[in-house]
Amino acid sequence: MKKIIFLTGTRADFGKLKSLISITQQRKEYEVHLFVTGMHMNSLYGSTIDEIRKNGFDNIYPFINHDSIDNMDRTLAKTIDGFSHFIAEIKPDLIVVHGDRVEAMAGAIVGSLNNIVVAHIEGGEVSGTIDELIRHAVSKMSHIHLVANEKAKTRLIQLGELPSTIFILGSPDLDLMNPKKLPKLSDVKKYYNIEFDNFAIAMFHPVTTEFKSVKKDAKEFVNSLIDSDENYIVIYPNNDLGSHEILNEYKRLEGNNNIRLFPSLRFEYFLVFLKNSNYIVGNSSAGIREASYYGTPTVDIGSRQNNRSQSASIFHANNERESILRGIDLAKNFKNNDVNKDSNFGEGVSDQIFIKLLNSSKIWDLDCQKQFQDLEYE
Repeated sequence: MKKIIFLTGTRADFGKLKSLISITQQRKEYEVHLFVTGMHMNSLYGSTIDEIRKNGFDNIYPFINHDSIDNMDRTLAKTIDGFSHFIAEIKPDLIVVHGDRVEAMAGAIVGSLNNIVVAHIEGGEVSGTIDELIRHAVSKMSHIHLVANEKAKTRLIQLGELPSTIFILGSPDLDLMNPKKLPKLSDVKKYYNIEFDNFAIAMFHPVTTEFKSVKKDAKEFVNSLIDSDENYIVIYPNNDLGSHEILNEYKRLEGNNNIRLFPSLRFEYFLVFLKNSNYIVGNSSAGIREASYYGTPTVDIGSRQNNRSQSASIFHANNERESILRGIDLAKNFKNNDVNKDSNFGEGVSDQIFIKLLNSSKIWDLDCQKQFQDLEYE
């Protein structure tokens, strides 16, 4: 029996991993373990490990990797230490990480230094922020690459990765996004006590390389929400450096009848809100990928999603109140029937592709000693 560890540190990456964990746990030839850390363990952000437990997954190992000082380097160091002890006990055959967070980097470092195969999901993406540097570093420390599309595969080849180790998986969250698989809007609104008939979603994260301006940017964002006089479901930021500045500004939204604040939402419930919202405003990648899938307009603020995929439903704004309000006006007047669903991230069958790959010899016969492939120039 092969032992597989899935490492998750955020609500976002768990949404990407969930369908893969589910299908793997259903197969008797695999023993699945979850290393749950990061934001999942923080009560300020909703203690989302509780939501993971509700899914009925076996072998969940919680690990607190943060303290009151939210420096990413310290978080990385603590996660490496904790995960190293964990894999020494479990002795996994495969480690699966996702994306561009320091938790994923920790998993890839520990795996590669212990000659354990690491599979990285959604490498080869670009954003133009420090997240991109982390993502590429995770790819270089990983052995198997499960990418969203051909463009991402090409970028990994540019990084010297062997084409034989790169597999197009699509974006696994699409496995959960089919409206037929989601709960009813009425049930989700009842669960969260949402009484709005019409609403938008607001999500604003800190950009760590722009830390000095986070406080000002958060103030402008909150001002634009208040001045737009719309109904909002506001979701807390991630726990990157600067998140406390955003949360301090969110205190001004407390008691506002037009606004409901949530530390976190269940991923499927969030998708229901996103599908039915008038628009999403902020700088979350959900506004670039998931919102575009549903044709929900996006007001994308600032630089955090630079170089990401574009769509006719995405309206860009800088961090100034006036620019954000202009973007909101454009989003409110956008007709989502003008958008064709973006199929550049798969067809919602990533779990089937993943389990087929696990059942083959392509992972298990892999040499843990990586080779760099030079590009040939004419």
